[in-house]
Amino acid sequence: MIDQIKLINSALEAQQKAICPYSNYAVGASLLSDNHEIIIGFNIESKAYPTTLCAERVAIFSALSQGYTNFLAMAVVTEDGASPCGSCRQIIAEYAGDIPIIISNTNKDYKETTTFKLLPNPFI
Repeated sequence: MIDQIKLINSALEAQQKAICPYSNYAVGASLLSDNHEIIIGFNIESKAYPTTLCAERVAIFSALSQGYTNFLAMAVVTEDGASPCGSCRQIIAEYAGDIPIIISNTNKDYKETTTFKLLPNPFI
């Protein structure tokens, strides 16, 4: 069983660490591994904006660099409950597969979807 609130709380904590001096739009993500470890990510912006990394990709790349390869769920928190961008959807599909994605705002109002609902017919 996936504890959505625990994942949301981890993503909220990650969101507080976001480095977003240009957009001021903080995003936090938490990724649940198959051994129930939670790996966080937050958006990190660059002056050369295309080199910016989203929270979801930071979480996945961090998890992969630590040796995690199987994932059960992901939570994403933004101030307004926005969904992952297209690049993040691709990376989630490619490295995590069709997992539950919990999308929340900072008030913990959330909806649950899946990778393949967000990105039907992924390039994998």
